[in-house]
Amino acid sequence: MSNILTVSPSPHLHSSDSVRKIMYRVILALVPAFLWSVFVFGWDAVRVTLIAVAACVGIEYLLQRFVLKVTPTIMDGTAALTGLLLAFNVPASLPWWIILLGSFFAIAIAKTSFGGLGANIFNPALVGRVFMLISFPVHMTSWPAGRGAGPDAVTAATPLGILKEGLVSGKPLSQIQGSLPDSVDLFLGTMGGSLGEISALLLLAGGVYLLFRKVITWQIPVSILVTIALYAGIFWFISPEKYMDPLFHLLAGGAILGAVYMATDMVTSPMTGKAQLIYGAGIGIITMTIRLFGAYPEGISFAILIMNAFTPLLNSVIKPQRFGGK
Repeated sequence: MSNILTVSPSPHLHSSDSVRKIMYRVILALVPAFLWSVFVFGWDAVRVTLIAVAACVGIEYLLQRFVLKVTPTIMDGTAALTGLLLAFNVPASLPWWIILLGSFFAIAIAKTSFGGLGANIFNPALVGRVFMLISFPVHMTSWPAGRGAGPDAVTAATPLGILKEGLVSGKPLSQIQGSLPDSVDLFLGTMGGSLGEISALLLLAGGVYLLFRKVITWQIPVSILVTIALYAGIFWFISPEKYMDPLFHLLAGGAILGAVYMATDMVTSPMTGKAQLIYGAGIGIITMTIRLFGAYPEGISFAILIMNAFTPLLNSVIKPQRFGGK
């Protein structure tokens, strides 16, 4: 009975891709941005990344080996990628014990408790990041100064943080803009922020590689970024003395990291192209709503997690056409 074969209807598709290959391609795409973060933040970037990756891999191994009593699957790269993305979402100065707690929450709560790989509803790295942000807001919003902040600077607010703080305090936008990096600095990345906020150029280069290797599709990143640009553009057109231009919102914060590397997670994003466009538009709308009217200067993490919850609904409503159907 153990040799019974299950034969499914055609069409039968064969691919040489595997979970391991896909995960390591994403990791490879993030390497240039990681190296740049090391240049900007120094060895703290290496420290945070090593702790996060080692913690996620180690926690998954211990849970699978001693709690679930199954063969560990840590070599498939999923835990390592979760740790890398988690590191990309936190300050380089974050204490090691907070990173361990965030890694445990990402792997144990967001991934393993839902059934492991392929069964989790929410992006594990973002769940870990939001847990740390809510639990340790001071540590999670204390950003080390990058190389472009000057020789005497120890900490530096992110561009979105500077903007939000200035508007809340009642400063005119013309005065706030003097403290913000220009578009070139935002594109290259020499300011304060998380590891994944500081180089739009290298993050986009990695995204092009993932598109070329067909690890991701264009629908989700494009719909997110276009929606952010349109949303910001409408308010900027109506009141340019109060709202920043669309280019600033595209390059500042974690918009590109979230759109290219996190919202495109195969497990937590919709399957069809039409559903992915709706999913991405929803992320863009929620992100900009939080940025402009919410308490937090950045909203991409919350937006992706909220739309993760809508993925099952989108998949059930917008289904692909059956083979041979009309």
